[in-house]
Amino acid sequence: MKISPSLLSADFSRLYDEAASVEPLVDRFHWDVMDGHFVPNLTFGPPVVNALRRRLRIPFDIHLMIDDPLDYAPQFDVQPDDSIIIHVESRSDPSETLRAIAERGARCGITLRPGTPLQTIEPYLDRISMLLVMSVEPGFGGQAFLPDAVPRIRGLRELIGNRAIDIAVDGGVNPETIGSVADAGADIAVAGSAIFRADDRESAIRALREAAA
Repeated sequence: MKISPSLLSADFSRLYDEAASVEPLVDRFHWDVMDGHFVPNLTFGPPVVNALRRRLRIPFDIHLMIDDPLDYAPQFDVQPDDSIIIHVESRSDPSETLRAIAERGARCGITLRPGTPLQTIEPYLDRISMLLVMSVEPGFGGQAFLPDAVPRIRGLRELIGNRAIDIAVDGGVNPETIGSVADAGADIAVAGSAIFRADDRESAIRALREAAA
């Protein structure tokens, strides 16, 4: 199980320092990019993500919770192991957006809200490297884990079949919930509050890895 801290839960006034403090301990960083329309929150955009991309080494997963990801995906500076993840429910055509992401040089990812049927992502499985399962309603950090995410992970694992696609899980992941996520077949755990609000972040990350194992 790879651990990906969600920078939505970090202290925005010292964002680089927050990320750098855990970078040696984790596998990836997760960015929740929100436009205030697709979800009722507004966070960071390309200037902030690109500034930290120049200073941090490990891969980024850039989760676009925005109405028109086709307009914004090409604005992110990416490295080959970075992923840009789009919502199947967005207004942009998913096929066109995935093409633009691939042309930008990133890995393609797709996600869906907790209530969206899994079959909606099936037409895009041959074009992506990552599936993100939302285990909360997207928009805000610190929410409680939705148990229905566990059978959804299993369902997506069946849909994927033999394809080389990572399943990531985002929302309410902590030492109490990560075990069921791992058992269901997830590869990456996105954790925000469980890491950045811990008094001892190294111990918190270790607890996540131990619980997943």
